Amino acid sequence: RIEFSGREFALAMDPQQRLFLECAWEALEHAGYNSENSSKAIGVYAGSGMNGYLLNLYTNPTIRNSVSQYQLFLSNDKDFLTTRVSYKLNLEGPSVDVQTACSTSLVAVHIACQSLLSGECDLALAGGVAISKNTGYLYQEGGIYSPDGHCRAFDASAQGTIGGSGVGIVVLKRLEDAVADGDCIHAVIKGSAINNDGSLKVSYTAPRIDTQAKVIRTAQLMAEVDPETIAYIETHGTGTRANS
Repeated sequence: RIEFSGREFALAMDPQQRLFLECAWEALEHAGYNSENSSKAIGVYAGSGMNGYLLNLYTNPTIRNSVSQYQLFLSNDKDFLTTRVSYKLNLEGPSVDVQTACSTSLVAVHIACQSLLSGECDLALAGGVAISKNTGYLYQEGGIYSPDGHCRAFDASAQGTIGGSGVGIVVLKRLEDAVADGDCIHAVIKGSAINNDGSLKVSYTAPRIDTQAKVIRTAQLMAEVDPETIAYIETHGTGTRANS
Protein backbone atom coordinates (compact mmCIF):
# COMPACT_ATOMS: atom_id res chain seq x y z
CA ARG A 1 0.00 0.00 0.00
CA ILE A 2 1.26 3.47 -0.93
CA GLU A 3 0.42 6.22 1.54
CA PHE A 4 0.48 9.99 1.20
CA SER A 5 -0.68 12.78 3.45
CA GLY A 6 -3.70 14.69 2.17
CA ARG A 7 -1.79 17.83 1.28
CA GLU A 8 1.18 16.00 -0.20
CA PHE A 9 -1.00 13.82 -2.41
CA ALA A 10 -4.12 15.79 -3.27
CA LEU A 11 -2.79 19.33 -3.36
CA ALA A 12 0.93 19.52 -3.98
CA MET A 13 1.82 16.67 -6.32
CA ASP A 14 2.01 16.93 -10.10
CA PRO A 15 -0.67 14.49 -11.42
CA GLN A 16 1.97 13.09 -13.78
CA GLN A 17 4.01 11.87 -10.83
CA ARG A 18 0.96 10.38 -9.10
CA LEU A 19 -0.19 8.53 -12.20
CA PHE A 20 3.31 7.26 -12.95
CA LEU A 21 3.61 5.91 -9.41
CA GLU A 22 0.25 4.15 -9.74
CA CYS A 23 1.31 2.65 -13.06
CA ALA A 24 4.65 1.50 -11.60
CA TRP A 25 2.82 -0.38 -8.85
CA GLU A 26 0.44 -1.93 -11.38
CA ALA A 27 3.29 -2.94 -13.71
CA LEU A 28 5.14 -4.77 -10.96
CA GLU A 29 1.93 -6.41 -9.79
CA HIS A 30 1.15 -7.56 -13.33
CA ALA A 31 4.66 -8.99 -13.62
CA GLY A 32 4.14 -10.92 -10.39
CA TYR A 33 6.65 -9.09 -8.19
CA ASN A 34 6.24 -7.56 -4.76
CA SER A 35 8.94 -4.98 -4.23
CA GLU A 36 8.65 -5.28 -0.46
CA ASN A 37 9.85 -8.88 -0.38
CA SER A 38 11.81 -9.15 -3.60
CA SER A 39 15.54 -9.73 -3.32
CA LYS A 40 16.14 -8.36 -6.80
CA ALA A 41 17.71 -4.95 -7.46
CA ILE A 42 14.90 -3.09 -9.26
CA GLY A 43 15.78 0.02 -11.25
CA VAL A 44 13.54 2.82 -12.54
CA TYR A 45 14.16 4.74 -15.79
CA ALA A 46 11.61 7.28 -16.97
CA GLY A 47 10.72 10.87 -17.78
CA SER A 48 7.73 13.17 -17.68
CA GLY A 49 6.22 15.96 -19.75
CA MET A 50 6.11 19.64 -18.93
CA ASN A 51 4.48 20.35 -15.58
CA GLY A 52 1.46 22.58 -16.10
CA TYR A 53 -0.01 21.77 -12.70
CA LEU A 54 2.54 23.85 -10.81
CA LEU A 55 1.27 26.98 -12.56
CA ASN A 56 -2.18 26.29 -11.12
CA LEU A 57 -0.71 25.95 -7.64
CA TYR A 58 1.11 29.26 -7.83
CA THR A 59 -1.98 31.08 -9.06
CA ASN A 60 -4.12 29.65 -6.24
CA PRO A 61 -3.07 31.38 -3.00
CA THR A 62 -5.18 29.05 -0.85
CA ILE A 63 -3.27 25.99 -1.97
CA ARG A 64 0.07 27.76 -2.32
CA ASN A 65 -0.02 29.02 1.27
CA SER A 66 -1.12 25.69 2.72
CA VAL A 67 1.89 23.75 1.42
CA SER A 68 5.54 24.57 2.02
CA GLN A 69 7.70 25.68 -0.89
CA TYR A 70 9.97 22.73 -0.27
CA GLN A 71 7.03 20.33 -0.52
CA LEU A 72 5.96 21.95 -3.79
CA PHE A 73 9.49 21.47 -5.08
CA LEU A 74 9.65 17.79 -4.12
CA SER A 75 6.17 17.09 -5.48
CA ASN A 76 6.56 18.76 -8.86
CA ASP A 77 10.15 18.80 -10.08
CA LYS A 78 10.91 16.29 -12.86
CA ASP A 79 14.04 15.18 -11.04
CA PHE A 80 11.97 13.31 -8.46
CA LEU A 81 9.78 11.23 -10.78
CA THR A 82 11.80 8.03 -10.55
CA THR A 83 13.26 8.46 -7.07
CA ARG A 84 9.74 8.86 -5.63
CA VAL A 85 8.82 5.49 -7.15
CA SER A 86 11.97 3.94 -5.70
CA TYR A 87 11.22 5.46 -2.30
CA LYS A 88 7.55 4.54 -2.12
CA LEU A 89 8.01 1.01 -3.50
CA ASN A 90 11.30 0.35 -1.70
CA LEU A 91 13.33 -0.22 -4.86
CA GLU A 92 17.10 -0.29 -4.45
CA GLY A 93 18.29 -0.37 -8.06
CA PRO A 94 19.33 2.72 -10.09
CA SER A 95 16.76 5.51 -10.32
CA VAL A 96 17.35 7.65 -13.40
CA ASP A 97 15.26 10.47 -14.87
CA VAL A 98 15.43 10.61 -18.68
CA GLN A 99 14.42 13.74 -20.61
CA THR A 100 14.77 13.49 -24.39
CA ALA A 101 11.45 15.06 -25.42
CA CYS A 102 9.38 12.80 -27.72
CA SER A 103 11.83 9.90 -27.45
CA THR A 104 11.96 9.84 -23.64
CA SER A 105 10.17 6.53 -23.05
CA LEU A 106 12.13 4.64 -25.71
CA VAL A 107 15.44 6.06 -24.52
CA ALA A 108 14.47 5.04 -20.99
CA VAL A 109 13.90 1.50 -22.26
CA HIS A 110 17.29 1.53 -24.02
CA ILE A 111 19.12 2.72 -20.89
CA ALA A 112 17.26 0.20 -18.73
CA CYS A 113 18.35 -2.60 -21.07
CA GLN A 114 21.97 -1.47 -20.80
CA SER A 115 21.67 -1.43 -17.01
CA LEU A 116 20.30 -4.97 -17.01
CA LEU A 117 23.06 -6.21 -19.32
CA SER A 118 25.76 -4.60 -17.18
CA GLY A 119 24.34 -6.15 -14.00
CA GLU A 120 23.40 -2.84 -12.32
CA CYS A 121 19.91 -4.20 -11.74
CA ASP A 122 18.01 -7.48 -12.08
CA LEU A 123 14.64 -5.94 -12.94
CA ALA A 124 13.83 -2.56 -14.44
CA LEU A 125 10.80 -0.32 -14.79
CA ALA A 126 11.02 1.87 -17.90
CA GLY A 127 8.55 4.32 -19.37
CA GLY A 128 7.18 7.83 -19.27
CA VAL A 129 4.22 10.05 -18.58
CA ALA A 130 2.81 13.18 -20.18
CA ILE A 131 -0.45 14.68 -18.98
CA SER A 132 -1.64 17.95 -20.47
CA LYS A 133 -4.20 20.12 -18.71
CA ASN A 134 -5.02 21.91 -21.96
CA THR A 135 -8.20 20.99 -23.84
CA GLY A 136 -7.15 22.69 -27.05
CA TYR A 137 -4.54 24.89 -28.67
CA LEU A 138 -4.19 28.06 -30.66
CA TYR A 139 -3.21 27.29 -34.25
CA GLN A 140 -0.47 29.51 -35.65
CA GLU A 141 0.70 29.55 -39.25
CA GLY A 142 4.13 27.95 -39.52
CA GLY A 143 3.81 26.23 -36.12
CA ILE A 144 3.86 22.51 -35.35
CA TYR A 145 0.15 22.10 -34.57
CA SER A 146 -2.43 20.86 -37.06
CA PRO A 147 -5.07 23.41 -38.14
CA ASP A 148 -7.90 20.85 -37.97
CA GLY A 149 -6.92 18.70 -34.98
CA HIS A 150 -5.75 15.69 -37.02
CA CYS A 151 -2.25 14.29 -37.46
CA ARG A 152 -1.47 12.66 -40.82
CA ALA A 153 2.07 11.37 -40.50
CA PHE A 154 3.73 10.17 -43.75
CA ASP A 155 0.86 11.59 -45.78
CA ALA A 156 0.98 14.24 -48.50
CA SER A 157 -1.85 16.07 -46.71
CA ALA A 158 0.06 16.28 -43.41
CA GLN A 159 -0.32 19.72 -41.85
CA GLY A 160 0.96 19.31 -38.30
CA THR A 161 0.77 17.37 -35.09
CA ILE A 162 -1.51 17.33 -32.03
CA GLY A 163 -0.83 16.92 -28.32
CA GLY A 164 -1.75 13.87 -26.29
CA SER A 165 -1.77 12.48 -22.77
CA GLY A 166 -0.74 9.10 -21.47
CA VAL A 167 1.41 6.99 -19.17
CA GLY A 168 3.16 3.71 -19.86
CA ILE A 169 5.66 1.45 -18.11
CA VAL A 170 7.21 -1.87 -19.04
CA VAL A 171 8.93 -4.30 -16.68
CA LEU A 172 12.22 -5.52 -18.17
CA LYS A 173 14.40 -8.48 -17.23
CA ARG A 174 17.26 -10.42 -18.76
CA LEU A 175 15.72 -13.09 -20.99
CA GLU A 176 17.57 -16.04 -19.49
CA ASP A 177 16.46 -14.99 -16.00
CA ALA A 178 12.85 -14.51 -17.09
CA VAL A 179 12.80 -17.96 -18.67
CA ALA A 180 14.42 -19.56 -15.62
CA ASP A 181 11.94 -17.88 -13.27
CA GLY A 182 8.91 -18.84 -15.36
CA ASP A 183 7.86 -15.22 -15.94
CA CYS A 184 5.11 -14.24 -18.36
CA ILE A 185 7.09 -12.88 -21.33
CA HIS A 186 5.12 -10.53 -23.59
CA ALA A 187 8.00 -9.60 -25.92
CA VAL A 188 11.76 -9.82 -26.34
CA ILE A 189 13.94 -6.76 -27.04
CA LYS A 190 16.70 -8.08 -29.30
CA GLY A 191 18.60 -4.82 -29.74
CA SER A 192 18.42 -1.04 -29.45
CA ALA A 193 20.51 2.01 -30.26
CA ILE A 194 20.43 5.79 -29.80
CA ASN A 195 22.22 8.75 -31.41
CA ASN A 196 21.65 12.40 -32.32
CA ASP A 197 21.26 14.25 -35.62
CA GLY A 198 23.85 16.91 -34.91
CA SER A 199 23.60 20.28 -36.69
CA LEU A 200 23.69 19.46 -40.42
CA LYS A 201 19.94 19.60 -40.98
CA VAL A 202 17.19 22.03 -41.98
CA SER A 203 16.36 23.14 -38.44
CA TYR A 204 16.74 22.17 -34.78
CA THR A 205 13.49 20.16 -34.71
CA ALA A 206 13.87 18.60 -38.17
CA PRO A 207 15.10 15.01 -38.67
CA ARG A 208 18.28 14.15 -40.58
CA ILE A 209 18.08 11.23 -42.99
CA ASP A 210 21.60 9.80 -42.80
CA THR A 211 21.88 9.80 -39.01
CA GLN A 212 18.36 8.40 -38.64
CA ALA A 213 19.34 5.58 -41.01
CA LYS A 214 22.57 5.03 -39.09
CA VAL A 215 20.86 4.46 -35.72
CA ILE A 216 18.32 2.12 -37.31
CA ARG A 217 21.15 0.12 -38.85
CA THR A 218 23.00 0.03 -35.53
CA ALA A 219 19.93 -1.32 -33.75
CA GLN A 220 19.58 -4.02 -36.41
CA LEU A 221 23.23 -5.00 -36.03
CA MET A 222 22.90 -5.13 -32.24
CA ALA A 223 19.83 -7.33 -32.62
CA GLU A 224 21.50 -9.47 -35.31
CA VAL A 225 18.36 -9.12 -37.40
CA ASP A 226 18.31 -9.18 -41.19
CA PRO A 227 16.23 -6.17 -42.37
CA GLU A 228 14.56 -8.41 -44.97
CA THR A 229 12.98 -10.48 -42.18
CA ILE A 230 11.26 -7.51 -40.51
CA ALA A 231 7.52 -7.66 -41.20
CA TYR A 232 6.16 -4.87 -38.98
CA ILE A 233 7.48 -1.41 -38.16
CA GLU A 234 6.23 1.23 -35.70
CA THR A 235 7.53 4.78 -36.02
CA HIS A 236 7.25 8.23 -34.50
CA GLY A 237 5.80 10.67 -37.02
CA THR A 238 4.55 14.14 -36.16
CA GLY A 239 3.17 14.95 -39.58
CA THR A 240 4.77 18.39 -39.51
CA ARG A 241 6.09 20.08 -42.64
CA ALA A 242 9.81 20.73 -43.00
CA ASN A 243 10.57 23.64 -45.28
CA SER A 244 14.11 24.03 -46.58
